[in-house]
Amino acid sequence: MKLYSIPKFSGIALLAVMLVASGTSCKKFLEEQDPSNLTPDNFYTIPQHAEAAIASAYAQTRFITGGANIISINYQMLDAVTGIVTTESAQNSDLNNLLGLAYDAGNQHVINWWNGLYRVIAQANLVLDKVPGINPMDEAQKKSILGQAFFLRAWSYFYAVQIWGDIPLILQPQTATSEDFYPVRTPVAQVYDQIVSDLEAAEAAGLPWTDGSGRVSRAAVKSLLAKVFLTMAGQPLNKGAEYFQKAAAKANEVITGAGIDLFSDYGHLHDYAHKNQGEHIFQIQYNASIAANNELQMYWLPNFKPITAYTASFGTTVPTKSFYDSYEANDLRTVDQKGFFYNTYFVGGTGASYDLDAPYIFKHFDVAANGKPGTPGTANSSLNLPQIRYADVLLVYAEAQNEASGPTQDAYDAFKKIRDRAQIATPALGTYDKDAFRKAIWRERWHELCFENVLWFDMVRTKKVYNTATNDFDDFVGHVNLSSNRPLEEKHLLFPLPRPEVQNNPNLTPQNTGY
Repeated sequence: MKLYSIPKFSGIALLAVMLVASGTSCKKFLEEQDPSNLTPDNFYTIPQHAEAAIASAYAQTRFITGGANIISINYQMLDAVTGIVTTESAQNSDLNNLLGLAYDAGNQHVINWWNGLYRVIAQANLVLDKVPGINPMDEAQKKSILGQAFFLRAWSYFYAVQIWGDIPLILQPQTATSEDFYPVRTPVAQVYDQIVSDLEAAEAAGLPWTDGSGRVSRAAVKSLLAKVFLTMAGQPLNKGAEYFQKAAAKANEVITGAGIDLFSDYGHLHDYAHKNQGEHIFQIQYNASIAANNELQMYWLPNFKPITAYTASFGTTVPTKSFYDSYEANDLRTVDQKGFFYNTYFVGGTGASYDLDAPYIFKHFDVAANGKPGTPGTANSSLNLPQIRYADVLLVYAEAQNEASGPTQDAYDAFKKIRDRAQIATPALGTYDKDAFRKAIWRERWHELCFENVLWFDMVRTKKVYNTATNDFDDFVGHVNLSSNRPLEEKHLLFPLPRPEVQNNPNLTPQNTGY
């Protein structure tokens, strides 16, 4: 498959974003090259340009593992504020402030998330604006590319509206002469309406049910739509029963579809052989051999302990012991190198076993990059980054179905499937009432979906936080993050708008409350 990408660019991402694509082929839309003198006005003329343009949108999603100043990456932002991770190095002040709930509008992670999401949106807008005019072009191919662009725009806005609340809703390519060059913020409800509209358009675009190449599939669209409906049912929109029913119905379409299931082995979650298949419904793509290296590894490795092929390991995201200890006894997810954590690894990646004296995150551990006995590591990671996993869909279904109808057998079966893989016993269905089952599902979400940029949004939409000390749930406001010993405040339900954006666009004011 010929796919293309574009370069990074500087400047405020929201203002005057003009992205163009080059014409150099590569594998799986992973190569980024400098553009020629093409412009959006003279570029979109043949089907290959449409393919290059959508590949460029995919390439922009990799901002998530981009750098955020010294020894930190953007991906760490949403885990840092949950209270279940800490740092062993403390050299990045912005990350420290996130961990300590003391971040402000100048935080580099917050700035980078804004810029990154709006770059994806800008490229998707170009595709949606320009590709319809390419003729001749196979209509099925055109429809598919537009469907992928709708999904990527919805994916970006779903992140953005949860992070910042009211945000600019930009649906057309921007230039300095655009009427909304300095856009105003759009109410949350209207942003969600657009997200649903985009996903429904993607759902009708003739995409394949699954796609082993890593492009958007129909299953991915339905899964994201289920997550969106579940979020709309909760805070801040509080649409309630109707949207819980919508979430359950859409998740059930994925559950009853073909070819998607939980992996039998947790190791499949982070190996190259199982990219874009089975449990992995949608991932961000990486291939280090063509300059798309996943930089996550060195930041989550123990702080300069000699266990892998990486010569630099920073330990800037490590699980708290209290969270690790909150799992049930004998939960397979806590077993060394078998589940989501590891307590030992091998000197240099290939040598003798080395006791780390603490749990570290194994869920995203790249064995090929780090090495294993008999196989030296490459110190370059091609591991994809999960965005939608079937386990999440099962738990969305269980929660939404319980809210709509109480603890039904189907909801229980979806919930139990997660626990069966973890090899822990599940109380009988009859032992749960609606409230008890709700908490059991929430708890399972924390233990199954940790370190995947999911839990912060669960905290916001439910206004509840898992307390690892009590094994129960606290109200969001007043919950003390054990990693920082600081309480969450009302203002933390949203992040601040990035200071550079507010300085360059006065129409974005007022700033989110408390910042």
